[in-house]
Amino acid sequence: MKYFSYLAVLTVLLFASCSKIGTKGELVGVKGQKWIAKKPYGMELIPSGAFVMGKTNKDVSNVGMEAVKTVTVQSFYMDDTEITNSEYRQFVHWVRDSIVRTKLAILSDELGLTTEDGGIGNYAFKDIKTEEEMTPYEKYRFYNALPDEDNPYSLYRLNTDIDLIWNTEDFPDEYYAEVMDEVFVDAADSYNGRRAIKINELKYGFTTFDAVEASKSPGADRNEFIKKEVVKVYPDTTVWIKDFSYSYIEPMHNDYFWHDAYSEYPVVGVSWDQARAFCSWRTKIKNDQLKSKGEQTVSTYRLPTEAEWEYAARGGIDGAMYPWGGPYMIADNGCFMANFKPARGDYAADSALFTVEARSFTPNDYNLYNMSGNVSEWTSSSYAYNAYDYASTLNPTVAAENSDYKVIRGGSWKDIAYFLRVNTRDFEHKDSVHSYVGFRTVQDYMGDPTTVKKK
Repeated sequence: MKYFSYLAVLTVLLFASCSKIGTKGELVGVKGQKWIAKKPYGMELIPSGAFVMGKTNKDVSNVGMEAVKTVTVQSFYMDDTEITNSEYRQFVHWVRDSIVRTKLAILSDELGLTTEDGGIGNYAFKDIKTEEEMTPYEKYRFYNALPDEDNPYSLYRLNTDIDLIWNTEDFPDEYYAEVMDEVFVDAADSYNGRRAIKINELKYGFTTFDAVEASKSPGADRNEFIKKEVVKVYPDTTVWIKDFSYSYIEPMHNDYFWHDAYSEYPVVGVSWDQARAFCSWRTKIKNDQLKSKGEQTVSTYRLPTEAEWEYAARGGIDGAMYPWGGPYMIADNGCFMANFKPARGDYAADSALFTVEARSFTPNDYNLYNMSGNVSEWTSSSYAYNAYDYASTLNPTVAAENSDYKVIRGGSWKDIAYFLRVNTRDFEHKDSVHSYVGFRTVQDYMGDPTTVKKK
């Protein structure tokens, strides 16, 4: 009995001591970090609202998707343009640089070189410390954290303080040259004087969490619903040739993605999984920067749902046929309102043969450019012809993991006007890549700007 009495007294003392810490016995809540809601760079806030989703006009394609349904979507941010070649190249370069730095650091480690040795040693891992130099937590993590089977160096940090050297004449030593030779194709295989990087080695790994499945299995191990994915990130530049047989289109294949002339044009040749990988990377680099400053992280970037895309495309105009309202494709000044194929075989009537710069034509009332035309856009929603029949009326989407077909919206430079309508549905296999499909991202809106005052 004395033993149990002692435990009871100890428990009371523990709770009593906890109640003294800054609460004065009142329910004051847990004070979090200072946080201010900031508009993400290059995005527009789409206010929450309801709209009639579906074919309110004649279903000219006769595909049986005329069902209409009033739905409501929450507020979110959306990119004001499609993701451009320049923006996607930032992703590709980050992956490329990370791979090169990792190879340099591993070889430095194998050779026993550090920054004091210079040369390739300047790129040695940052976290190589003696046991005496480690903090207690660093020791715990180093000796007890589960290693990544695919990357035994996963607990080390890359040295990003020193720039990579790309000019062969400036390589610091033969070891650096050895690593670079592994990254680029053989000199004998170079084309047109340009030695290209091995694009199949440019892979990005990320994890996703299946909250829907997890909700069906309460109490289950969280790891069961975490999925690791590795995606090749380089866009397929051959789509220009594959999409148009018996057509001279090599200049687009050769120059479109990498040449600065096309930097502000929408990226194409990107699969659904590559678009998701881009979203994961964009979230990572933003939150890594915020964490380094001790600031609160932001919500993930992601692909829009089909409902979010249509709601944003309408620009707040009830019953809109096109982002500008409609139903006409030509403005009062006689100019076309979007980049599409105005007539059979006539791609240039709208003054654009292929794609145009992402910030072209007049934006809709949410200040979003090219929600119709230019390139069709991936959404996160899986395609089902009767999706409107069973999808929720609140933030509706069909995100079936077993479905390989994903909804694309907006029509493109090679489509007729029907596919540019805000309520026209289309789809592609998630692994498909085309010269007329791109994407833009969204981010959840996290409430009104607030600041937690310091006591």
